[in-house]
Amino acid sequence: QVQLVESGGGLVQPGGSLTLSCAASGFDFSIYAMGWYRQAPGKQRELVASITSLGNIKYADSVKGRFTISRDNVKNTMYLQMNSLEPEDTAVYYCNSFPRPALTWGQGTQVTVSA
Repeated sequence: QVQLVESGGGLVQPGGSLTLSCAASGFDFSIYAMGWYRQAPGKQRELVASITSLGNIKYADSVKGRFTISRDNVKNTMYLQMNSLEPEDTAVYYCNSFPRPALTWGQGTQVTVSA
């Protein structure tokens, strides 16, 4: 069955870096446009970055220049390199299809940016 497993989150100080991974299985990952989403406490889930099957990339304005999305279609894995992290980046991060998150959500990975 379809499975998305996010990992790589943790506690980091402001200005620090983390790299998230999304391991996909149960569907043809290589033909799907994918996105990283995040949900902060008390807020709606929002799209952070997206990447199509051909490698076209877009970022939310709030992370542009700090985050880098990439994918490895051989490993069925998507990544999010996060630099210059800010307290406002604190959230649970999820991966799913884009533009419509139609796949079963994974458990997400918690990112906490705090001194």
